[in-house]
Amino acid sequence: PLGWLGVLATLWCAYFFRDPARVTPLRDGIMVAPADGRVSRVVDAVPPKELELGEQPLPRVSIFMSVFDCHVNRSPLAGKIERIIYHAGAFVSADLDKASESNERNSLLITSDGRRVGVVQIAGLVARRIVCFVREGSTVAAGERIGMIRFGSRVDIYLPAGARPLVAEGQTAIAGETVIADLAAGAAQRSFRVD
Repeated sequence: PLGWLGVLATLWCAYFFRDPARVTPLRDGIMVAPADGRVSRVVDAVPPKELELGEQPLPRVSIFMSVFDCHVNRSPLAGKIERIIYHAGAFVSADLDKASESNERNSLLITSDGRRVGVVQIAGLVARRIVCFVREGSTVAAGERIGMIRFGSRVDIYLPAGARPLVAEGQTAIAGETVIADLAAGAAQRSFRVD
């Protein structure tokens, strides 16, 4: 019986750490979801101080990842990783709004064509490990893998001022594929890249 439990645990780990290929839309101004999961909040919120995005509220999209979602995080747009800041903290449920401030988190500031976007990986109640795949100064493509959070957690994305999120609370997002904002509405037809 213990052997079968070990097999089940191994299969669960293989399922949890899956990293499927994604088809990312490519066009200037398109921002894609950085994580798989349920869009839990679409609000205006003051970004964490470490991102240095100012004191004014910015559009924020929060995506909650349950233990059944793929936990590989992807860049929401092409750009340069300007800053990476790790902040130790608590491990309350990532679905709660206060998790943005009190939980352990890893913040990335991505710049692209003068736009500054904040991506915050937030550890949850079960999650105890945030892994970052990129370094400061590196260049990333839209939909490129930037990290992972092991077990249930959340990713917040702070859009530039004036951006309008194209997702709604309760919607299911797919990392690297779901368009969450279009900063250049009215531009040419989209192209795609399979990763």
